Amino acid sequence: MAKLKKGRLAEIVKELKGASKMHLKQSKEIDKHIDDMASPLDLKLSAGCKAAAKKKFDVYPSAYANMWASKQQKKGKC
Repeated sequence: MAKLKKGRLAEIVKELKGASKMHLKQSKEIDKHIDDMASPLDLKLSAGCKAAAKKKFDVYPSAYANMWASKQQKKGKC
């Protein structure tokens, strides 16, 4: 199944809500998942990850330091 964008999912939810009671449950389920689809670009580095990157790298901010910090945050290490 191909990945759908938020806008298309919202459109599908609207169509399902108008279809029938059976599809209402499906539309509610999809609607919940739309909110969970946070873009990685919207997330900000935590203060702890920034501090760890500043200690580890000589130059901060840098692409390498930010990449490392974002990966550490994704792993839940800081």
